[in-house]
Amino acid sequence: MSQTNTSILDEVVQWSQETCRQKLKSVLPKLTSLHHKSESWDDHIRILKIITDMFLPHIGLPELEDECFSKVLPKAVTMFDSMMKEILDQVGGLSSQNTELCSLLRNILQAMMQIIDVLSTCVRHVGTFEEAPDLDAIRSLPTYILKVLRETFQHCKESEVVYCGRLSLVADLLQGLFKEAYTLQKGLLELLDRISLDSCASEEQVSVIVTVIHSLLDICSIISNLDIALHANTWKFLIKQSLKYQSLVEEHLHHGDISNSLSDNLLASFHNCLELAEQIKLAGLQEATQSPEYKLFQKSAKMCRFFANTLVHYIKEFKFFLTKYCSCFHQLCLQIISNFPPSMCAPTLPSALSEELNAAARVPIDALLLQVLPLRPFAEVVLQQDLRLSRDHELPQCLLLVNILGQLATQPEEVLQLWYTGSQFSEETPRLPLYQALFAGFRRCYTERQVPVLLPGVMMKGQAQVQVTLHHHVCVQLCASVAALPPVYFPVLERCLVDAVLQADTQTALLAADVWCFTARYGTAELCLHHVLLIAQLVKACTTECYQSYHLGLLLKRMVFLMTPNHQMELVVRFPPSEVENLPVWRHVLLRALSQEARHRVETDIIGLSQKALTDWQNGGYKLGRVDKVNAALLSLLAVVRGHSSPEEQCVLSAMRVITQLWIRMSPEQVQTHPVLRCTLQLLLSVSAILVKNIEHEVILQALLCVHTVVSQECAEQLLLAALEFLCSLGKIFIPPDRQNQILPRLSSLFGVLLSDRSWLLHQHALEAFSQFAEITNHEEVISQSLSEEDTKTKVVNYLSKTVNAQEDVESRLQRLKLEKVLIEQHNESLENNTENASNKVAADAVSDSEPCPKRARQETSAEEYSRYIQTAESALKALQALAEGKANTTVPPPQWLESRLQELQTLITHIRTARHTT
Repeated sequence: MSQTNTSILDEVVQWSQETCRQKLKSVLPKLTSLHHKSESWDDHIRILKIITDMFLPHIGLPELEDECFSKVLPKAVTMFDSMMKEILDQVGGLSSQNTELCSLLRNILQAMMQIIDVLSTCVRHVGTFEEAPDLDAIRSLPTYILKVLRETFQHCKESEVVYCGRLSLVADLLQGLFKEAYTLQKGLLELLDRISLDSCASEEQVSVIVTVIHSLLDICSIISNLDIALHANTWKFLIKQSLKYQSLVEEHLHHGDISNSLSDNLLASFHNCLELAEQIKLAGLQEATQSPEYKLFQKSAKMCRFFANTLVHYIKEFKFFLTKYCSCFHQLCLQIISNFPPSMCAPTLPSALSEELNAAARVPIDALLLQVLPLRPFAEVVLQQDLRLSRDHELPQCLLLVNILGQLATQPEEVLQLWYTGSQFSEETPRLPLYQALFAGFRRCYTERQVPVLLPGVMMKGQAQVQVTLHHHVCVQLCASVAALPPVYFPVLERCLVDAVLQADTQTALLAADVWCFTARYGTAELCLHHVLLIAQLVKACTTECYQSYHLGLLLKRMVFLMTPNHQMELVVRFPPSEVENLPVWRHVLLRALSQEARHRVETDIIGLSQKALTDWQNGGYKLGRVDKVNAALLSLLAVVRGHSSPEEQCVLSAMRVITQLWIRMSPEQVQTHPVLRCTLQLLLSVSAILVKNIEHEVILQALLCVHTVVSQECAEQLLLAALEFLCSLGKIFIPPDRQNQILPRLSSLFGVLLSDRSWLLHQHALEAFSQFAEITNHEEVISQSLSEEDTKTKVVNYLSKTVNAQEDVESRLQRLKLEKVLIEQHNESLENNTENASNKVAADAVSDSEPCPKRARQETSAEEYSRYIQTAESALKALQALAEGKANTTVPPPQWLESRLQELQTLITHIRTARHTT
């Protein structure tokens, strides 16, 4: 600086306040010009302090911006930036030995503190005016101050990295710098709080406020780990300004940055709480509420609650500007929920800490949901059809949907329609109905269902709250939702229930069945009738034995119990048991659920139809092609006999006659050859197990021969399970001495074979059946003879004594369940994608039809018919050959007419061959 300029400054500093006031107009422009031209930091700071200390107090509020702030603040900030750059350039050589550089850097930091002090002086001066300042009068002050604050806080935050182990040489000055910046920001925010803009504010004024808000947002991201109070107060002011000028700034704010920053701060505070809680638990300090660790946890929890509530408030006010960020809100909800029980990835925390954290983070999520429920983009994210979730977010998604379901009861009609109906038009973003999404979410939680995870149950008056399974929890919430569901959405509910029952996961189907039964019971008797007729129609529409038929059957079995007697009779009329095509319906019905009149009608019709099917088969020459009809009747007959305990009842006696005639026709060799007869055998064994006390001993022997035949080869597990059921039932009867040599050895042999089966399912059922047989039988020799193998004997003894061979640890079991889940999902997908089940999808279409779809009989191809008849003829001829050659353990000579009949058969074969060539 020139000697002249220096002398001017030396003169001015000698002036009194009155002289400064008098010469303000003439001297201030010279000083601002000198300040602008100054090159050295010392000159710059000296001039700046002269202006703010001696002349600023005499400048009126209207002249502040044009005569002072706009002229001095730009150069002041530029100087501050150059100081910061100089520190970064020089700090690499800093050491305790390099005293010159250390002194230089300390001088620069002190100069920076002086600049901040000058800015604080400006803020304090504006605050001395009684009237609230107009924003135009100080428009450059907030912007430049916030730039300085940002750089200062950033430097303090990065000080450990910047000074790299030499922080102690300047730590005192950095601490002072931070305090000066803290004081400056506090004063600025207090000043801005006094300012008010009306709806007629200029674009420039609005721009200043928007800049202030965005600058504070940047500062918040910097100071998050520096000072909790400063961080919280800055956020409070930011949100307060956003709401204060909402109508002016809402179209200019970076809503995504603000909401994302709030979410990030919420998650950071939340995870910090989790880490602190883990440390407290490991240190055993959960009871030491006055310990530093516990107090730090409480502070973090308080910040977590603050950010959660602030985010909810911000979303409430600006929700329609946040629609693009609904995916972020969804992920935030999932991340929070995943860290609380019953999520399997949630940490195990002491109850007091868990409750405090729940109040800080989990409870505000409910409030957040209330704000975003009306937003279509949020519904589209949560209800998207092919939602991709990480493994840890599958249960949280299910619980989130349950939470949403519970909050819909208080929502207006347009929100209910958004969530309940799903997408209606092709131009909409596809979304599932909420009920369908919830069933899909429940289906994903295979591992959690198997563990099982537990949730707090509903509080009941006079009873302690208990923990319940996920199935129980979801079922209760679904039923509560159905109870409050407006009637207009019942068609959607019915379609979702049908879809859930018809999908492959059995436990999801059972959940849907639970909800469906509640719906029928909660509604009118007419609604129950409507549902039962619909389900019966779906059962009838299933053209093969499949998982859909099984699920529907379980549901129908339960629903019939809920019908009135008159409506049960209407079901009988609509689906007459006397018609073969209706038998698939009645084989699923427990007849004890029916009124006496309806039960008698069903029993009479089914027994009559069974007898007719048997008679037709007999009159038709016992052809294999008609066995399917016999099996269908036998399956329904099984439902009849299961409902009776007294052997004297007429229907039991009628059923005995039918199965006795069938057992007489059963040939072990044919059972071994023809799959359709193995199905007949399975049904006969199940019926015979119920009627065992009425069966003749010759029939029992025949049954054992047939079972021995199928056990000796690979066959369906269902057949072997039916065989075990029959073998177990034989413990109820006494075999007379003249039959014991024929029956008991075979019984022992069969038990021995089945007890040693390698299939875990069959082995377990065999153990159960054998133990029940052993408890009630009079023939104790069967027990010892069945256990001739030492290994088998050991397994039975272990089962009876409830010995566990190996205890699976929790982690191993969890890993096994996760592997199981993959296999189960693949299996279910293959079932649903199997082309053999494609015909069963007609059941879903039957929902919208007023009449049941007709059941079409399976049409055999010509090749299949030829093959079946040839196999039958070949089997019969081989049996005849064995008799003629004496290989069948018989001494009876062939009859005289055999030769002539063989000649007739030869002639018939010749005619068949001739007819084939001529066609």
